[in-house]
Amino acid sequence: MSTAFGKFFLPGPTEVLPEVLAAQTRPMIGHRGPETEALLAAVSQPLRAMFRTEQPVMIATCSATGFMEAAIRCGVKKKVLCLVNGAFSQRFADIATACGREVQVAKVEPGQTFEADQVAKLVAESGADAVTMVHSESATGALNPVGELSEAIRQVADVMVLVDGVTSVGGSPVESDAWGLDFVLTGSQKALALPPGLAFGVASARLLERARALPGRGIYLDLVVYHEQIRKHQTPYTPGVSLLYALHAQVGRILASGGMEARWKRHDAMRARVERWAIEQGAALGISFLPREGRRSWTVSCLKLAHAEPNGGTIAKRMEARGFTIAPGYGKLKDSTFRIGHMGDHTVDELEVVLDNLAEVLRRG
Repeated sequence: MSTAFGKFFLPGPTEVLPEVLAAQTRPMIGHRGPETEALLAAVSQPLRAMFRTEQPVMIATCSATGFMEAAIRCGVKKKVLCLVNGAFSQRFADIATACGREVQVAKVEPGQTFEADQVAKLVAESGADAVTMVHSESATGALNPVGELSEAIRQVADVMVLVDGVTSVGGSPVESDAWGLDFVLTGSQKALALPPGLAFGVASARLLERARALPGRGIYLDLVVYHEQIRKHQTPYTPGVSLLYALHAQVGRILASGGMEARWKRHDAMRARVERWAIEQGAALGISFLPREGRRSWTVSCLKLAHAEPNGGTIAKRMEARGFTIAPGYGKLKDSTFRIGHMGDHTVDELEVVLDNLAEVLRRG
């Protein structure tokens, strides 16, 4: 397979630019010394801009799943309502169950999203003290209207809004403060286009207040401690210093290329290009979008197949033979869909080449 940049279109991990990878080769420094504090200070404001928050952005050396568990341990007193519209929103529910919380699951069909009036009713009837959701469900390419859902949830006093923003933060607008999100998280290997291994999260003041009163927060996933440490440009436990070097290089690139708004605009353009392609060629190629218009992720397109063969796995293998990496469907959708991860530092021009090759694969059946 070619190693040229612009051919790796998984929904994560995302392709990483050579200069960002090269930043990791810098020598080690003491992770409790002034050099690491300076490094964390330098990335602080760019990360806040990414999350659209005045709160400090916590950094943990773990996958995003670690911060999902932290959200449960630090944000749920007793009962949580989990909004499930795909495999990754189900993961939130599974984590809550494993952490011993009472869990109520509300489900919609894969590809669908939750709407504000529906969620308002669910929250009012559930008695839950927290709600989990995934913003961009990468298993289905569906984009929940998180701002509207959060507004509906917060009509009930003292209910926390816990959001997996793994494939939205950095690739589409996430207004942590304006939307009233109590905890929102992402991972380094998605729209930020870094190697895997870092998790980022923002906690509201009211979530931290609740967390301080909760027993059983654990040690490694205690958000109270992460928040206290990041305010001093520190991490509670040994950070992945090499990954921090890559983070520093990447946020510098993002700032130099127009900042977060320019990054969002490019991701939206890639989403729109896949939509046009599916409309123009969908009937001939036997494909259509799984989510409805207006509820489609800016970073992951999930397309359903009108035919049994070639299935999603076969299409991915045939693209691989051409030097391109895309993804089959996920879980129960493995055969009936395929997914294109258009996030990170990819461009519309690179995406055009992928779509041209996909069209040839689909036409050959």
